[in-house]
Amino acid sequence: MNIIVVGGGGREHAIIKKLKENKSIEKIYALPGNAGMAQDAELVAIGAKDIDAIVKFATDNKIDFAVVAPDDPLVLGCVDALEAVGVPCFGPNKAAAIIEGSKVFSKNLMKKYGIPTATYEVFTDAASALEYIKTAPIPTVIKADGLALGKGVVIAMTREEAVDAIKAAMEDKVFGESGSSIVVEEFLEGPEVSVLSFTDGNVVVPMVSSMDHKRALDNDEGLNTGGMGTIAPNPYYTDAVAKECMEKIFLPTVNAMNTEGRSFKGCLYFGLMITKDGPKVIEYNCRFGDPETQVVLPLLECDLLSVMKACRDGNLTEDMIKIKNASACCVVMASKGYPGKYETGFEITFPAKEDNKDIYVAGAKFSDGKVVTGGGRVLGVTAIGDTLEDAIKEAYAYSDKVSFENAYRRSDIGKRALAALK
Repeated sequence: MNIIVVGGGGREHAIIKKLKENKSIEKIYALPGNAGMAQDAELVAIGAKDIDAIVKFATDNKIDFAVVAPDDPLVLGCVDALEAVGVPCFGPNKAAAIIEGSKVFSKNLMKKYGIPTATYEVFTDAASALEYIKTAPIPTVIKADGLALGKGVVIAMTREEAVDAIKAAMEDKVFGESGSSIVVEEFLEGPEVSVLSFTDGNVVVPMVSSMDHKRALDNDEGLNTGGMGTIAPNPYYTDAVAKECMEKIFLPTVNAMNTEGRSFKGCLYFGLMITKDGPKVIEYNCRFGDPETQVVLPLLECDLLSVMKACRDGNLTEDMIKIKNASACCVVMASKGYPGKYETGFEITFPAKEDNKDIYVAGAKFSDGKVVTGGGRVLGVTAIGDTLEDAIKEAYAYSDKVSFENAYRRSDIGKRALAALK
């Protein structure tokens, strides 16, 4: 079998490494991939949003299966275009991907079908939003409607910050057309949980829960990033919480999408807050999360390709998904200065492969035949351990063996989770 994986980050590297465990796969192409994954896939210089070029490559190279991983090509209809020329895909079609592509759509969906989430208001003009914020409860959360590279959400702790966020999105257009409409919603409190789930449009099978660390600096300080590390499982996601989520959130969401004529097949990501009133949805993603994938997939004990095909073909069953009785930790190594200004082009030195450890490269390029840094988040170092404490210790020890100039990492990934376990 020949497969393409659309995308070029750490998430895609983790997907490719997991797919490689299936010996029936002869070749995996990464479109565009990055220099750090060149040993695991053949890199093809086609951007993830260049749908026409992706389709042409797939037909010219007789591709048997495609995995469309990032949000942008999913929302743009990459799955629809590939399926139209006979290439079976893992990932939702354009109609279903709107669950992430529009915050307004997803909030209205939850309201219509009684799925627990924060109370909210939608605005299509700045004047109305600014008038509302004069008396709205503070803190509040302001979200751009469309995709914004994970940066379209502002938690405003003061009224002034809320005003600035509204003006930035709606008047200054810092997120382009994604900020033409905004959601202003209630600020929820409690531990956050990420749950990535396989679904064929009817059956929902969650993978192991995880906890992301979004802030750039230790103690959850500094700017929001794409994620500085993850652990799994998340200690706040108990069996009781999982049962409530399945009954009140997971199945109702999939059923709601079916009722709307937008059947969702693929990986549906639930970003949850465990509030005093029970679990509530913060956000949906229409794909694997990053860097959650880098701890979730290593704990998967089944064949990923078989599961992906079952999601696409509508015959997913719960017993297909098997999860290791272990813990995982991913420590992200970034370029110093990220998510602000940073320098790239520094050679990366990788350690020898070790059991139960892996490196997933997110931002790297070739320079004079060498693999050098090429982004803010450079790579994620993942380790599996019998306990969470073991996994964290091993991930940091292995990351010590990776080197590049200007490297930065948080030193407290998993600290909150360990405290929760005690």
